[in-house]
Amino acid sequence: MTTKPLIDYFDNFLPLNEEEKSVVENVFQERRIKRRQFILQEGDISKHNTFVVEGCFKMYFVDEKGKEHNLQFAVEDWWIGDIGSFHSEEPSKLYIEALEDSIILQIKKEDQLKLFVDFPKFNRIFRVFTENALVSAQRRILQNISSTAEERYLDFLKRYPYFFRRISNVQIASYLGITPEFLSTIRKKIAKS
Repeated sequence: MTTKPLIDYFDNFLPLNEEEKSVVENVFQERRIKRRQFILQEGDISKHNTFVVEGCFKMYFVDEKGKEHNLQFAVEDWWIGDIGSFHSEEPSKLYIEALEDSIILQIKKEDQLKLFVDFPKFNRIFRVFTENALVSAQRRILQNISSTAEERYLDFLKRYPYFFRRISNVQIASYLGITPEFLSTIRKKIAKS
C-alpha cells in the first residue's frame, strides 16, 4: 500500500512515531480510481475522508438547470470530501469526480474518530488542516464578493499554477463563477498587456 506520501504529509505537521505510522497503514485504505469515476455522488452519505496520493479530482454541485459549479480541486497531498455530509451523516449535494487516473487513501469516520482518541496527535493534525481549509474558504468567499473576474483569475493563476496543465479552462471558469467565453476574453486581455 502507498501510505508513504500520507505519512510524509503528517510528519510535516508533527512527526509520527513507529506506532502511529503503523496505525496509518492499518486504518487508511488505498483505492485506484479511473478518470471520470466518482468517489461521491449527490445523495450518497460521505463515509470517508480522502487523501490524494496521485491524480486530480474536482468537487462540484449541479444546480436545478443542470449546470456544474466547481467548489474545489484536489491534487497530490491534498484532501477532498464533503465535510458536511461526513460529519452530519446526511446525504451529500455534491459530486467528487476524478479528472485523471488516481490513487487515493481513505479513512472511515469511525476509524478517524478512534484515531483521534487513541492518538491525540492526529486530532491536532486534522484540526490544523481543517482550520486551513476554513481560512481558504473564507478567502474565496471574500474574493467572490469583492473582486472582479479578472482579479479572481489572476489570483487563481498565482496560487495554483500547477492546475493549468491538468484542468480544462471550462473547469477553471466554473470554479471562478464565469463562463468559459468570458475566461477566454480575460486571458486574451492579459496576454496583450
